[in-house]
Amino acid sequence: QVQLVESGGGLVQPGGSLGLSCAASGAIFHWVSMGWYRQAPGKERELVALITSGHSTDYANSVRGRFTISRDNAKNAVYLQMSSLKPEDTAVYYCNLRAYVDPKNWGDYWGQGTQVTVSS
Repeated sequence: QVQLVESGGGLVQPGGSLGLSCAASGAIFHWVSMGWYRQAPGKERELVALITSGHSTDYANSVRGRFTISRDNAKNAVYLQMSSLKPEDTAVYYCNLRAYVDPKNWGDYWGQGTQVTVSS
């Protein structure tokens, strides 16, 4: 069973910085991508940033240049460094892992979510 544990959310003032961490554990045969999504009240969940096993990255236009995603293969971990935060970045942030659990079967796995609030 694959589990994701997130940490690092909290309250930050506009213009500030915050880092999120996500560690995966369990029977992971091969991971395809890890990423961060967010969901604000009344809105759909949206992709924030993604990093693939091939080291490619992708960002939502709204965060490009402000957020940086990185990974630690040895720890099966992914990180999101957020800077120049804006009130509109306020949301619950979810870690996602897309991985094969054996040579044929893959799935999407989600963390429990961590609240990020940008407010003065």
